[in-house]
This record gives sequence, C-alpha cells and structure tokens, in this order.
Amino acid sequence: MNILIFGPNGSGKGTQGDLIRQKYNLAHIESGAIFREHIGGGTELDKKIKAYIDRGDLVPDDITISMVLETLKSKGENGWLLDGFPRNMVQAEKLWEALQKEGMSLDYVVEILLPCEVAKNRIIGRRLCKKNNNHPNNIFIDAIRPKDDKCRVCGAGLSARSDDQDETAINKRHDIYYNTQNGTLAAAYYYKKLADGGRTKYIELNGGGSIDSIRETLLSKLS
Repeated sequence: MNILIFGPNGSGKGTQGDLIRQKYNLAHIESGAIFREHIGGGTELDKKIKAYIDRGDLVPDDITISMVLETLKSKGENGWLLDGFPRNMVQAEKLWEALQKEGMSLDYVVEILLPCEVAKNRIIGRRLCKKNNNHPNNIFIDAIRPKDDKCRVCGAGLSARSDDQDETAINKRHDIYYNTQNGTLAAAYYYKKLADGGRTKYIELNGGGSIDSIRETLLSKLS
C-alpha cells in the first residue's frame, strides 16, 4: 500500500502517519528527512543536492523528484507513506508522472482538513518528545496535555521548536499550504481530480476530532 498524506502544520499529520506506519508496517517517509540524508551522502545525486543548498538555491524539482523516488524504492519495498511532498502543483504533476513511469502505484491520498487559525494555535502549543517527535503532546489540548513537562506517551523530556513560537514563520508556512492556486492545497486537489477519474483514491478527514477518532475513520477507509 502506497499513501500520500496532506495536512497543514498542526493538523496531526505526523501523528496519524506514524499510526498508519505501525498498523501497516509501511515506511513513513518525511521530505525533510530525505533532504537531510542526501546532504550527508556521497552519491552524485547527493553532491548535486548539497551544492544547491550550500549556495542557498532551491533544489530543482527534477532533482527533488529523483531523490524522492530513490528513497521510495530503497525504503518502501513493503509500501510507503510520503509526508511533506509535493508542496505545489508542478511537483504534484511531476511526481505522478514519475510514479507512472516507474510503474509504482499511488493507492491512497489522504487530506486532513483543519481551519488555518485552529492549526496555528495547535502549533504554538505543540511540544516535541525527545524520543519520538510523533508522540502527541500539546499544552493547549486537554486530551494530550503533557504532565510535568514530560511526554505523556513515554515520559521523555519535551522541547518546543523555535519556529513553532514564531507567528511570522507559522503564517509563512500556512500561506504556502493553504494556497489553492499553486501551493500545497493545489497539489492535493490535483490528486483529488485524479481520484475523481478513478486513478487513485482520495480520503478527506476532519482534523478537528480526537487523535483516536481520526485514526478510526482513516483505518476504516483504508482497505
């Protein structure tokens, strides 16, 4: 099973992705981790990526797609869940074309729906477990409020990302995500149109529910 997941920062996308990974034994592949791995690698592709980043340039989409595909093939033999990519319409189109060329299926596309202001407040209250960033902890949500500054799941220490406390940075990320013309939602809607044509399946989830209710709904639609 191969899955693409969309959701704004603060929607619980990472938490749900981790739950799916555990349930179906999929590789949970996050775009940020892909870049970090390739920056430190020694292949020709790795060197090209590092050169762009060292210059402060954006990595071209064609190179990014090659990097993503390489990771999906090397780590996703038993299926994968791709999180954090694509981020715009052009990337969505190129990723679909590349998957088709490689004969790789995209079985489900999942979108977690959440109003921008709600997502913003969740980000500000988010705390990261030092053992597993996908353990849910938020000082503003009673159901997942940590106790004594310790992770409510495993008891490890917690921290807050500096950019999670920066409203300007949060707004910038959300401006990209909620842009339906050429941002991340435009990419999601590209796959929604493909689903309307029967080429994949598209699942919409209400991100305002509890972690467990969202998980139950998602698992009931994955088959």
